[in-house]
Amino acid sequence: MATKIRLARGGSKKRPFYSIVVADVRAPRDGRFIEKIGTFNPLLAKDNEQRVVLDLDRVKHWLGEGAKPTDKVLRFLDEAGVLKREPRNNPKKALPGKKAQERIEEKAAKEQEAKEAAEAAEAEAKAAAEAPAEEAPAEEAPAEEAPAEEAPAEEAPAEEEAKAE
Repeated sequence: MATKIRLARGGSKKRPFYSIVVADVRAPRDGRFIEKIGTFNPLLAKDNEQRVVLDLDRVKHWLGEGAKPTDKVLRFLDEAGVLKREPRNNPKKALPGKKAQERIEEKAAKEQEAKEAAEAAEAEAKAAAEAPAEEAPAEEAPAEEAPAEEAPAEEAPAEEEAKAE
């Protein structure tokens, strides 16, 4: 029979209290257990003696029988000096998922394209500034002014028509 040393939740809603029990792996979390070997009260301060209470003799007995502790119970046993818990290392845990990484890559590509376009526009502006700058603006200025003078003349009849209606 495979056994586990695990937590069984008790207490009321929003006020958890756990029993540390030895149970068959097939039994439900808060269901049938073989023996209660301690308690855990997460509402108490971490330095409080009553936060975790273990019967170390029974713990050692069940470990000798082949019972496997869950990760949380293993932390308690490591703190008590009964077993050594190797810290886990998962460097990929904090990385974003596949779709988020794809979105980040797309955003970086768009930013790179925008940067290249800005550099190209800047290079064109420098090339235009180096060309004979005196003649080109003189020719363009009158062409810009002429349509500006015509535009108000066209708008005035439209306003008069709107008033007439």
